[in-house]
Amino acid sequence: LFARTVYEGEAIIEGIEAVLISSWEETEKITKLNKVPVLVDPKGSCIKKLSPTVLVDAILAKRNLGTRINQAPLVIGLGPGFTAEEDVDVVIETKRGHNLGRVYYHGQAAPDTGVPGEVGGESKRRLLRAPAEGKIIPIHKIGDLVKTEEVIAEIGGVPLKAEISGVLRGLIYPQSWVTRGMKVGDIDPRGIREYCFTVSDKARSLGGAVLEAICANLNKK
Repeated sequence: LFARTVYEGEAIIEGIEAVLISSWEETEKITKLNKVPVLVDPKGSCIKKLSPTVLVDAILAKRNLGTRINQAPLVIGLGPGFTAEEDVDVVIETKRGHNLGRVYYHGQAAPDTGVPGEVGGESKRRLLRAPAEGKIIPIHKIGDLVKTEEVIAEIGGVPLKAEISGVLRGLIYPQSWVTRGMKVGDIDPRGIREYCFTVSDKARSLGGAVLEAICANLNKK
């Protein structure tokens, strides 16, 4: 949900406010206001300038896009694509199930299987993938209850239909250009609307794991 800050300038989730900034120099000012600064920086150019004590790669790309173990005193990578003690100090398990949130100080997280984790008994069918290339024109918005075969959006003039009933929990920002087969959203079969606007169980688990790794590292020093 914080991602919409990039388009709208700000976002609030469970009382925590994120604010879009235009340069790394603004981070200290925003942080002092107890807000989360959001900076668009695809190359990570600000990392060296900010000189962080802890660097967390939570891109969840299922591969390492360039994070290095020497970029901060403690470097943490979430999910597959990282190797603890090689390109990061710590790896966090992101696969749903028994080991979700597990902290690895050696080796890697579980490899990507290409099969999404189950939510409410649904796996692949809960994901929404673009049926064509083009701009996405939403018909429904996040939080809407939808039914099987209902049209969620149009992409390049082609309807994107729900494969299951539930609540529309995620949807890529309107007018975004997408490619065929790209994941553009998901449906939560549990149908509980408030889940769309609060921190998820998975996000809370991963956040706790990152905090655990940070505290463990600080206690060593």
